[in-house]
Amino acid sequence: MPENVTQETPASVAEFSINELLRESRDYMPDSVLPAWELVSQYPILGFLLIALLFYILGLCFRSLLTQVVGRLLGLHHSPVDDTALQYLRKPVFVTVFFFGLSLAVSVVNMPLGNAIVNLLFSLITVSWMTAAFRISTLLLEALSGENRFKLVDSKTVPLFDLTSKLVIIMIGSYILLLIWGINPVGWLASAGIVGIAVGFAAKDTLANLFSGFFIVADAPYKIGDYINLDSGERGKVCAIGLRSTRLLTRDDVEITIPNGVIANAKIINESGGPQNVRIRIVVGVAYGSDVDQVYALLMQAGLDHPEVCRSPEPRVRMRSFGASSLNYNLMCWIRHPQDRGRISHDLNVAIYKLFGQHGVEIPYAKQDLYIKQWPAINPQVKE
Repeated sequence: MPENVTQETPASVAEFSINELLRESRDYMPDSVLPAWELVSQYPILGFLLIALLFYILGLCFRSLLTQVVGRLLGLHHSPVDDTALQYLRKPVFVTVFFFGLSLAVSVVNMPLGNAIVNLLFSLITVSWMTAAFRISTLLLEALSGENRFKLVDSKTVPLFDLTSKLVIIMIGSYILLLIWGINPVGWLASAGIVGIAVGFAAKDTLANLFSGFFIVADAPYKIGDYINLDSGERGKVCAIGLRSTRLLTRDDVEITIPNGVIANAKIINESGGPQNVRIRIVVGVAYGSDVDQVYALLMQAGLDHPEVCRSPEPRVRMRSFGASSLNYNLMCWIRHPQDRGRISHDLNVAIYKLFGQHGVEIPYAKQDLYIKQWPAINPQVKE
């Protein structure tokens, strides 16, 4: 290869200078504008001020054009959401036009560190659009999850979509910022991939809990305030749901922290997930020969007399089976709060025992009768 021929590398091709792009813009100007451009070039400070003022006015015009003309043409004034979204776009539109003019003015003046100033201005434009994208994404999620006929997103999954949208916006904005400053993002992405693999192996349990937290938030098998039972034996009130763990408050007032990876693979019984009321079941047996109608009436009385037992639906009594030594009944009642299950069951058991005692209803218990068929013979020769 000849010495005077240089080979361009992919990195050199990817690099670009915004300052050089602005300087070459004069080649595309009309001939009528070139004399004014040359005059401005002779007085850089005057040119800087004129260009800055011109683009400041253009920024105001474009901002008004966005809300007054474009909004009306596209029909974006039919709801408060549209008006708010247009308000969020006003600032980045003005910043884009004005800062682009400042970049052009810096190129005309040929200021020291001009390329760095131009990169900084374009970085501020990118940050302005990222901020507007954050606000608009939140606004859209609130609109799509609100109580209206166009509800497309469940309110329980709003935090997940909100976090995902913000991560995507940050990634795109970061990529653009790297390009503005002339940094090749390919090498950074490759390095980040290697580091991500290493971190993934080192923190696989933490990542498993993190992803399980996302799925729990999206699927919502329970919410804060629900009473849940796990197949591992834990039972309690959900007091916090995090991305890494869930905390339960047991009936002993002990807080248990369970990793989300464990809960995601467990069988969950949500006592608060069904209808508003919760049913409890009292199992009792009476002796054979008891008056079944009387037993039914006494069990119904015990359920109806308790002030915390729901009247709708009302208590139910069912005779379930003929046991080995008893007639087995179930008293089924509905209560309002799962945490009251143990206390109300205690009250009903005490009330049933008292009612059975007052009316002579026998509760069978295990008994053994000993029959002696024949006494052993007494040997008269044996003396005491």
